[in-house]
Amino acid sequence: KNQNISSILNSLNEIKEPSKKDLFSSVNKIYREMLLNRRQKSSLINEWLIKLKEKIHEQFMETVEIISISEVTGRFDIMIEVYAKNLEALHSVVIEKIGKIEGVQNTETFVELQKTDKDPVYLIE
Repeated sequence: KNQNISSILNSLNEIKEPSKKDLFSSVNKIYREMLLNRRQKSSLINEWLIKLKEKIHEQFMETVEIISISEVTGRFDIMIEVYAKNLEALHSVVIEKIGKIEGVQNTETFVELQKTDKDPVYLIE
């Protein structure tokens, strides 16, 4: 037993401390691998999100009450315009159709009370 312990201690004493250059090189290599893995994961997530968005868009297109779909900036990703006979029908569309589409996390409904359309202005540069 004592010989084994002493040979282990001798082996440990023979191990050289790594130089700062070796340490920096090792850390740099690990960091580059982490960045590469993060980019690969990010790329996979982006591909998945694009496919999910396309599936959601297709299902919106199949919903007869939805008359327009817009990708927007801000706190929402997508805004859709829905025509319904009354509030009960609107509630049914939102809960039974839109809310059950995979990938739709939540909804917020805005009821249009009044609308005024304006003639378009054409900007000439």
